[in-house]
Amino acid sequence: PPPPPKKGKLSYKDQRDYDLLPGRIEELLAQIARDEAALSDSVVETVKGRVPWLAVNLCTALLASSVVGIFAPVIEVLVALAVLMPVVASMGGNAGTQTMAVTVRALATRELTQRNAFRIIRREFAVGVLNGLVMGLGVAAVAWAWFGLPVLGLVIGLAMLGTLTVAALCGIVIPMMLNRAGVDPALASGPFV
Repeated sequence: PPPPPKKGKLSYKDQRDYDLLPGRIEELLAQIARDEAALSDSVVETVKGRVPWLAVNLCTALLASSVVGIFAPVIEVLVALAVLMPVVASMGGNAGTQTMAVTVRALATRELTQRNAFRIIRREFAVGVLNGLVMGLGVAAVAWAWFGLPVLGLVIGLAMLGTLTVAALCGIVIPMMLNRAGVDPALASGPFV
């Protein structure tokens, strides 16, 4: 197929039109067939593809539990941390999953490329920081009001800020790394986020 025009940036419509040039149609149909094959795989084939990544997820969850275990003496003294830790962990998981879903879609549609990767990573970092600030302030106010401890509000707010920032970075960098390594990021990213 002829190369795309070199002048200026390609719009999504230009890219879509380029993808539909006659020389590209066979390639796109082959990709669609590969994607459909994954949906028509047997139960056993599907399990074989997913179990290794679930095992990775189990290992990362156990690692996270061991880190929490290190702080068990602090948690025993301040039960409020045990109450609030799942909130921070849940928010981090959800923020990472949001970023991951957008990233996997952008990789699949070729909106995310090596040319714009650094700009998109910076953008997601900024989104993570701003989400962390907003949610961190919210959870800090709730923790302070609920337990009457301003320092607890500060600690949990900072934990939320850090967690949402790291989650956003992981949500974009992990799928990109897996994609670059030839591993399907839609299947393999989840356990790491």
